Amino acid sequence: MNEVVHTSPTIGSNVEEIVVKNTHFLMWDIGGQESLRSSWNTYYANTEFIILVVDSTDRERLAISKEELYRMLAHEVKTSPHSRAVFEAAGSDFQRRVALLCPLPQDLRKAAVLIFANKQDMKDCMSAAEISKYLTLSSIKDHPWHIQSCCALTGEG
Repeated sequence: MNEVVHTSPTIGSNVEEIVVKNTHFLMWDIGGQESLRSSWNTYYANTEFIILVVDSTDRERLAISKEELYRMLAHEVKTSPHSRAVFEAAGSDFQRRVALLCPLPQDLRKAAVLIFANKQDMKDCMSAAEISKYLTLSSIKDHPWHIQSCCALTGEG
């Protein structure tokens, strides 16, 4: 934490476990290319947070970000009550290990949403408020959400 990490666009997916104050976060970084979007729902199991990074300078792709965000939030997959009860009874350590291997399908109904408005260092970028308005974030009532200005190059935000 508190360090700038140099990254490149994700092709496919990457997974990273981060520990902060004895809390384990399993982070999936999923590429946003159109060819990969149909597989996003395979990562929804046990998801508590959605982090969406948008390019604040790319007004054309913001429409795609909006469409995909609302598509994710509307996603529902049904699970049988029995399979969920067996899984939950096994305990959290077991759940965490099994979720990596064979996650039970779940939806994103309880997931909080964090949107990073990236490239705030660029001339003519949209502000977080402008992006929030464009994405109509105020219409999201069933999920806690926050939008944060940032610059991945400098680590600000």
